[in-house]
Formats: sequence, C-alpha cells, structure tokens
Amino acid sequence: MIEDRIQIDEDIKKLPFIEHYKRMWPFVKPYIFRAILAILICIPIGALDSVVALSLKPYMDIVLVDKTDSSPAYIPLLIVAFTTVQGFLNYAATYLNVWVGTRINQDLKRHLYKKLLHLQTSYYDQHDSGYVIQRFSTDCDIACSGLLENLKVFVSRFFSSLSLICVLIYNSWQLAIIAVVILGCALLPLSQVRRRIKRVVMGSVVEGAKILSNYTETYAGNKTIASYNLQNKIYNKYDNTLRNLFKLTIKMIQKTAWMTPALHIIVSIGIGAVIGYGSYLIVNGTISSGNFVSFITALILLYTPIKSIGKNYNAMQVSFLAIERLVEILDMEPTVTDKPNAITMNGVKKDIHFNHVNFEYKEGIPVLKNINLNVKAGSTVALVGNSGGGKTTIVNLIPRFYDVNHGSITIDGTDIRDFSLESLRNNIAVVFQDNFLFSGSIRDNILLGKEDATDEEIATAVKMACLDEFISELKDGLDTPIGERGSLLSGGQRQRLAIARAFIKNAPIVILDEATSALDNKAEAVVQKAIDNLMQDRTVFVIAHRLSTVQNADNIVVINDGEIIETGTHDQLLDMENGAYRALYNAQFKSKKAA
Repeated sequence: MIEDRIQIDEDIKKLPFIEHYKRMWPFVKPYIFRAILAILICIPIGALDSVVALSLKPYMDIVLVDKTDSSPAYIPLLIVAFTTVQGFLNYAATYLNVWVGTRINQDLKRHLYKKLLHLQTSYYDQHDSGYVIQRFSTDCDIACSGLLENLKVFVSRFFSSLSLICVLIYNSWQLAIIAVVILGCALLPLSQVRRRIKRVVMGSVVEGAKILSNYTETYAGNKTIASYNLQNKIYNKYDNTLRNLFKLTIKMIQKTAWMTPALHIIVSIGIGAVIGYGSYLIVNGTISSGNFVSFITALILLYTPIKSIGKNYNAMQVSFLAIERLVEILDMEPTVTDKPNAITMNGVKKDIHFNHVNFEYKEGIPVLKNINLNVKAGSTVALVGNSGGGKTTIVNLIPRFYDVNHGSITIDGTDIRDFSLESLRNNIAVVFQDNFLFSGSIRDNILLGKEDATDEEIATAVKMACLDEFISELKDGLDTPIGERGSLLSGGQRQRLAIARAFIKNAPIVILDEATSALDNKAEAVVQKAIDNLMQDRTVFVIAHRLSTVQNADNIVVINDGEIIETGTHDQLLDMENGAYRALYNAQFKSKKAA
C-alpha cells in the first residue's frame, strides 16, 4: 500500500522546476508587491551583519594597537544603531512573510477545497480521508509557511554572506581566497539533499495520512470498536503506522543529519587555515592586527550560519516537494464534467432509458453488462437481486456519480451527459440507506433540499416525512441540534429527516437505495409511510432487499451479477416457474414464517 502511494507521487508530472512555479503564480500574483518587499527587506538585514566586523578594524588599530587618546567613541554607538535598525527590519520582514504566506495558503486551500467538492465519486472511493486531508490541506501549510520563512532566512543569509565576503576581501584578499574556497566545499553537499530525501518525504506523507485516517476511523467507528472489543487491534494498527513513521524519520536523519557535523568540520578547517596563514601575514606586515581581527570576526559571522544551514535547506526542499504535490492536484481535472454546450434539464416528461449500458469500476472487471431498461415518467421501478449484483451502481449512474463506460442513459431522448450536472442533479432526490446529516439543527438539514423554502413548505415536508409528532415534542422544535452526522437521532428519525430533505427538494426523480433495510419493523412502518408520500407523482427507482416493500411497483427488475435476468410486475414474476424473483420471494416468505 505504501509503495503504491509512493509510486503515485513518483508519477507526478515531470515538469521543469520553473513550470511548478508558473502554476503557483496565480496565487502569488495578488500579493507580489508585499512578497517582493519582504524579500527586499531581507537584503539590508543580511548586509548589516558586516557592520560589526568592518568597524573592528579602525577600533583595533587606533585604540588597542596605537593606544591613542582619540578613541573613536562613535563606533560602539554605530553598532547599536545599525543593530536596532536590523531588528526593526527583521520584525517587518517576519510580519510580511507571515501575512503573505497565510494569504497564499488560504487562497490555495479555497481553490483546492472547491476542486475537492467537484471531484468525481471515484476519487473518494480510491483515497481515504487522511490522504485527502494531507494532500488538500497539510501540503498547503508546508508549501507556503515553510517556504516563505526559509526563503527569508536564505535571502538574508545570502546578502549577509556577500557583505561579509566583501569585508574579507577588504581586509585581506589572500585570506579571502582560502575562506571562499572552504565556503564552497561546505555548500557542495547541499546539492545532493533533494535527491536523497524525496522518496523519504513521500513515504512520510503516506504514513502521516494514515495517522489522520486512524483518528477519523476511531471517531466515526467508536461504537463498532467498543462492541467488537477492537481496541487492541485498532491500537496495533495505529502503533504500526507510528513505527513506520519512526523508521522514515530515522531514514531522514541518516540522509541529512550528517551535514551539520560535516559542515562544522569543514568550517573549523577554514578557520584554522585562516588563523595559521593570517599569523604569517601579520608577522610579515602584510596586514595589520585590525585587519586580522576584522577578518576573523567577518569569517565567524559568515561561517556560523553555514553550520546550521543544512536544517533550513532540508526544510526548503520539503516545501519544494509539497509544491510539486500541490501542482499535481492543481492539474487534476474531474472526470465527470459538463460538456461545453451543456443544456438545462427540465423534468421528466416521457421516460428514462438505459441503452446497452456497460460499466466497470476497475478496468477489465465488468459490473454492469448490457443493461437495457425503459422507465416511464411517473412510474416506480424496483431493483432487486443478489448483493453486489449492480443495483446501486445502476442508480448511481443516473445522477452521474459515475459515467457509463459504454452505452447511454437518456431522459426524454437526451443523453444525460448532455445536461449540465447542476440541472441534472436538481431534478433528482436521493435517499440512501445511511444518509449523511450535517451538524446543525433539524431545520438546517431540511433546508439543504431547498435553501429558500418557506415555513409552509418546511411544515409540509415535515408532515409528509412523518416527523411532525416527533418535532412537536422537542423544546426547540425545528431548531433542535442533531449532533455530528445526526448522532442525537434514532435510525428512523435520521431516515425521516433525509426524506423530508428529499421531499422539500420536490425533484421529479426519486432514488431510494435500501432506505428501510437498516430499520426495525416499527421504525420501518413509519418510514415506509413517509416514503410512500415522497413517491407520489414522481419517477421512482427503489432498491430493496425486503420484497414486501416493492410489491406495488409498476415494474420489478431482477439483477444478478450485473445483468437483468427478469422484469415484470410482482404477480407476473411470481408466475414464472423456476424464476429468480419467485425463489427470492419464497425464501423470504419461508424465513418470516419460520420466525
């Protein structure tokens, strides 16, 4: 699994370095002035590092060597003044970096979240919640915050290095050559960092996503964990993920931590060489003591950040890799989209027709095979058959949660792919077996079906969904909170709330995907009454295992292994000798009789 995910990330489009940042340009452009200003401020921040080193030459030569009375008292004051200016500039650069980074981060998240909302259902089938959170949210934080902060450090240190090198050359070009050569040797290992850490970073992304998924699953599945005593199993799964993450962290250390001690050693060689050769130049009178002290101070100021630059450089590379992953998401397009000249759907007047429909979730594994079905407007068709036979897949194709691989589905003779997605789905109301309810109140969830519904329309939907008696007993009525995913409601209440949401939408097509199968007999009876109200004067697709709920359907379609094997009314199908529907019905009847 880890290897598969890593491979997905390894297959990111091999865009040139500059192309990644062209894709990020629309998010940077609105804030480019502040971003450039933040970078420009870093120039004097770095350049002012040389003031201390440069001022030590006259101070050493005049005061400590010549011991004259004309002490240059302005030098300490000058150092304090420049350091104060540097401090204010540092604050300004930090403020601007955080401001720009946060705005770019939030704009990116808005764009990615909007993209996530419009991705096809198959994307959610293929990726768990942790992976989605990691790719659509966490990567933004890493890319924006980490990159800009480290960019500030690098810009300031770059100009600090330039100014300090100028001080070195000013004091002694001979010693400066030694210092610069050593500096180049110290920076050389950094060129290998990106190649060494890329695979480790990708693996860490995958394992980090698993950690998030573990928390999500534990929260959502807490009752299942408790009822099956799965605490140890779930903990071991979480522990195993942490161990994998630990191994990857250690690999990262193994691949990068050697740089800091290596840089320490290289820097110490440079300082030792400069001290040795500098002593010789002083004795020969080539440079003064002031030159030497100023040179050594500049050298230490130059080398000290270099010793820890590896850590910042690693962080920058992680940010660059996060940008690569973001570019992959930015370039990703939904597979289920509107055609350029999509038309608006306005109800169902004649029929819904499945014409030689074939579908597969995975290539080479057919789920639906040559489905031909005609459903007249205003009629009810029931889909029954063995589990996994393709019933839910058929109804999922109507609102284009997925697109057919071959064949077509037409409404009044028009291919549904010619309709705009918005208008198509506005004409369809779906009630699932496990309906998702959003945190908020009963009213909030009903209004999801129609945001501008009047109080009268809400009251009608509540009554038709058989919720009126239940709501009348609540202190806050329609404004009663239902908890996350409706956790404060019973199963039957959640289903009726979903039916009220579907009812107020007033869509001409209704899909009922085993809407009562998870309920007890008492709750089912109430919910079935609400469903009967919802089905009135609409084109209805019903999926049900309990055949007693579909006996009155205008047409019953028996589906096994992705193929339609029988169609007809309840009575017609029961009259078929050795028929599949008759066998299913008799099996359920016998089981009820035995009970």
